[in-house]
Amino acid sequence: MSTTPLTKRGAELLKQELHRMKTKDRHEVIAAIAEARSHGDLSENAEYDAAKERQAFIEGKIAELEGKLGSAQIIDPASLPKDGRVVFGTTVRLEDMESGQEVQYQIVGVDEADLKESKVSITSPIARAIIGREAGDVVEVQAPSGIREYEVLEILYI
Repeated sequence: MSTTPLTKRGAELLKQELHRMKTKDRHEVIAAIAEARSHGDLSENAEYDAAKERQAFIEGKIAELEGKLGSAQIIDPASLPKDGRVVFGTTVRLEDMESGQEVQYQIVGVDEADLKESKVSITSPIARAIIGREAGDVVEVQAPSGIREYEVLEILYI
């Protein structure tokens, strides 16, 4: 079984979601099924069918989350060796060589990626291009608009 890298924060978020699904969502759907059953004939009961579909979704999601957490390799960026290289979990400041604009990204697991929070997936083109690089290195990234060049300005282990 392969491991899935997750930051400490990402693992906590998945645990919270799993806990909510097991303690709240699962009980709500059971109550909805019971309510729909009380209406009688199940063969033509749309509420019952919808509740059963929701239950199947929730149980599938619970199994998926348990699988992800079971195979997770949890990495705390603050405890990584600070050897000056970009690795999973680090936060990296980059400068777009064409526009001079600075951007900052944290490299996280697939489930944690959120561009609005400046978190990019380890599988993204930019993360793949900068992994293993050091401050001062210039990298080429295949973006939808074409090849972009970035200079690694700073690597933060936070």
